[in-house]
Amino acid sequence: MPWTFMRSLLAFLLGLMLALAGSAATAAETTYSITIQSQLAGQLVQRNADDGSIRVVYSYRDNGRGPDVDERFVLGGDGNVIEYQVTGKSTFGGLIRENFKRQGDRVEWTSLVDQGGQAAAPQAAFLAIESSPAWFAQVVRHAWRQADHATPAIPVGRLSVERVDALTVNGRAGPAQVALYALTGANLAPDYVWLREDAGLTLFGMVFPGWALVEQGYESVSPELLSRLEKVQNERLHTMAKRLAHPMPGLTLISQVRWFDATTAKLQGPADICQFDGRISAILPAGTGPADAAQKVDGQGRTLLPGLFDAHAHVFPNAGLLHLAAGVTTVRDMGNVNNAMQALKRRWDEGLELGPRVVPLGFIEGKSAFSSNFGILAATLDEAKRAVDWYAVRGYPQVKLYNSIDPDWAQPLAAYAHEKGLRVGGHVPAFLRAEQAVRSGYDEISHINQVMLNFFVKPEDDTRTLLRFTLVGDKAGDLALDGPKVKSFIDLLLERGTVVDATVGAFEAMYLQRNGQANPSLASVADHLPVTFSRGLLSAQMDITDAIAVPYQRSYPAMLALTARMHRAGVPLLAGTDDFAGFALHRELELYVKAGIPAPEVLQIATLNGARYTGTLADRGTIERGKLADLVLVDGEPTTNIEDIRRTSLVFKGGVAFAPAEIHQALGIRPFVDPPAVVKAAAK
Repeated sequence: MPWTFMRSLLAFLLGLMLALAGSAATAAETTYSITIQSQLAGQLVQRNADDGSIRVVYSYRDNGRGPDVDERFVLGGDGNVIEYQVTGKSTFGGLIRENFKRQGDRVEWTSLVDQGGQAAAPQAAFLAIESSPAWFAQVVRHAWRQADHATPAIPVGRLSVERVDALTVNGRAGPAQVALYALTGANLAPDYVWLREDAGLTLFGMVFPGWALVEQGYESVSPELLSRLEKVQNERLHTMAKRLAHPMPGLTLISQVRWFDATTAKLQGPADICQFDGRISAILPAGTGPADAAQKVDGQGRTLLPGLFDAHAHVFPNAGLLHLAAGVTTVRDMGNVNNAMQALKRRWDEGLELGPRVVPLGFIEGKSAFSSNFGILAATLDEAKRAVDWYAVRGYPQVKLYNSIDPDWAQPLAAYAHEKGLRVGGHVPAFLRAEQAVRSGYDEISHINQVMLNFFVKPEDDTRTLLRFTLVGDKAGDLALDGPKVKSFIDLLLERGTVVDATVGAFEAMYLQRNGQANPSLASVADHLPVTFSRGLLSAQMDITDAIAVPYQRSYPAMLALTARMHRAGVPLLAGTDDFAGFALHRELELYVKAGIPAPEVLQIATLNGARYTGTLADRGTIERGKLADLVLVDGEPTTNIEDIRRTSLVFKGGVAFAPAEIHQALGIRPFVDPPAVVKAAAK
């Protein structure tokens, strides 16, 4: 379907929704364009009626999915919100329904996850679980207008706002005075919005790398808004880096520590392990380490692991802290806005901001109405080959092919990438099965649902849509895991040496969580997270009815079981997440153990396999003399109790140490374990 038609259809539907709303005579209407990689992807339309009510319709599409939000809120005479309603669907089709009402000093709310009522000061602001940027702008505007630029949050918490930048921009409607405001207290990092200071602090825009919502007529200023935002973010993260990074120059001794030998998947020691200027320099019998070490860390009762790998991440600035706090010292970026990712990688490498080492994969997608707009989009096979060339000369070790790649391109494109020395993996293109992708030259398959689809997808099934999730949820529980089809496919993976990056944790809440229930992937850490953030974890990603829940609850265990069967057969697995930085990797490892893979082998997957299949085994992935001192000190023994992986007490990235407790405190997270004492040698 041509995109021009899709765009016209989207505009018509938005207008129809507003017309059906039946609002009062309109005093003002503002339209905002949503662009992804500079291509129109949707709109937000806000109508302010004469009766004080505001109606918002917000919708966009990327990667075959996106939110549809319909909001109405009413302001009282004092400018405070007295009513708020939102309905719609979230990115993965989960239902959105929430209502808030104020009567004097009492407020009441209902949602799909909770309901309540309480006394609340007039300046208190309601935090909706799912909302539009227009509602977020309203919350920021309200908080800013309070005497101290702060307000209590409803149901719980406290919000504060800071004005961090301002400029004049020009568009078709003339100049506009805009300012960047940062809201703290709703999430683990500040949330930013651009407001018009020449129009009563109305919404002007929200921007992220590759994504922008800007008032119509001012779309051309998006790059400048993003540049100014990134400067503010970078300065904040640079300040945090100076406070949270602890350089360990010279010789560091970790004494009396058990250490995980990733090559044999066995625990060794106790031993004294030395690192010198960022590299492992010696593994000595316990008690024989040098007395003149510049830094000494007591490892008694603790376990030392090689730095963990998250083999399926999409990096962004604030995620770096969470990765390090979890012991993740290397991530594989599976697709991103290339220039933004490369700039972030440089800042992390130089220590200007805190984050793991990054191994980038080159994202290549075909052009369609369902395209994901990361990386490079190709309309022809020749364009896709030129994308391979672009990644190859920039040192990328692998390309990731995505859903809209023409199935006929898979074999020639894989062969071309192999000629250039690059591995090939990713999603199975729509209208192709995983078996065909492997036979076409795929070295790796991303996601267990892409593997499962091999057994159910029909030639006409379009897996560029949410069907790639719902079909697996409906059918996977009926798969004969010990049958000939599964055995034949696993034999093919073994024959070709194909790697599977299962990301089983990314599907746990998707298939198992109902609205109002705890997110199963984060249930064990939810009470450590900020209360304003935790409420959103009760919201389900998909619209799971009673009827749908029955097959889904059978299908998810089948996905775990297939993952374990592949491992037992010898298919190489990776530990990746595509989810909440840091915390999701810990859950991924727990789920691998739950599936039946022994904990030592799971740790081997998260260390040795991560290094082997990112091409970095020469300098990381195992604890060996001469390798980078990317190390994780854990209070406990995760080889026997994988949950101990959450008790990470100290992390080394080369010659710099980080205390997860300090990072968590800086992000508003209650720490899991205190850091060990680091004794520094007396200055001479």
